[in-house]
Amino acid sequence: MGFLDILFGGGKKKVSKETAETRGDHMPDLNIPVDEKFTIHFKQNGGKFIYCDSDVEVSRAIQNIVTENNWESEPFFVLNERLAQKFSKEPITFTDKSRDSEVFFTTCEHLIAQNGSILVCSNQLHEKKVNELPSNVVVFATTSQLVESIGEGLKTIKKKYGQKIPANITTLKHFKATAENSDDFLTYGSSTKNLYLLLLEDL
Repeated sequence: MGFLDILFGGGKKKVSKETAETRGDHMPDLNIPVDEKFTIHFKQNGGKFIYCDSDVEVSRAIQNIVTENNWESEPFFVLNERLAQKFSKEPITFTDKSRDSEVFFTTCEHLIAQNGSILVCSNQLHEKKVNELPSNVVVFATTSQLVESIGEGLKTIKKKYGQKIPANITTLKHFKATAENSDDFLTYGSSTKNLYLLLLEDL
């Protein structure tokens, strides 16, 4: 069962209500594929998940998000110039000043299946802390960025960047007002965000 199955109830395999809703953070990992595991935990965290299998669907999803939130005249705060260039044809404008926007548009390093969090670093945030970002966040990621655990994500970052390991490594995890901050070191001091994840299939 893939993303579409778990989102829309297709397929024969079902995730029990107890499995999907009542397992604690410290329970043993679910013995299911990383894509399904991430989806379950991410939605438990309060994230809004949009799976796309083409750039056309990504474009449509962005337009729907803008319309849904009345962001037609709201510039998106972007720190990644390449991301702004990629989406330059969309009906949105960009700013590099956080005070001028209520929406942060970004990429990420990895998607963590173990707890449904999003691993980011200075490549996405520069020197900013999570609580300094706008309360609304739109993340663009691909399925190849899915990993099982934070440890695996950190190892991949080390392998990718070698001696130039980026700073400000943290996770985005709290996407609803009732969520309580975790005591793990990568989410300490983080703040609740209204978060959309645009996930593009690239495998």
